[in-house]
Amino acid sequence: MEVRRITINIAGRVYPLNVPAAEEETLRKVGKQIENMIKDFEQNFDVRDKQDALAMCALKLGTNAEVVSLNYEKNINSTNDRLAKINQSLNEIGK
Repeated sequence: MEVRRITINIAGRVYPLNVPAAEEETLRKVGKQIENMIKDFEQNFDVRDKQDALAMCALKLGTNAEVVSLNYEKNINSTNDRLAKINQSLNEIGK
């Protein structure tokens, strides 16, 4: 697995990272999204400093991740229920 050394700039700080080549594009994209979120919070809310903006980013990203996780879990449960019903129907047909 190829590892690349990249730098990501977030809130005016540079973070050097060693990342698998396959993850480089994703990390750069996420870094840009965080930078855009920081700018948005600074422009639209009473954000005192970068740490406040980063905390707000963390809350928003954490909330988004939790919503995705809950939706995924609901979809899995729904799919399992439908598969159980199909399996039951097939068992009844096979009798």
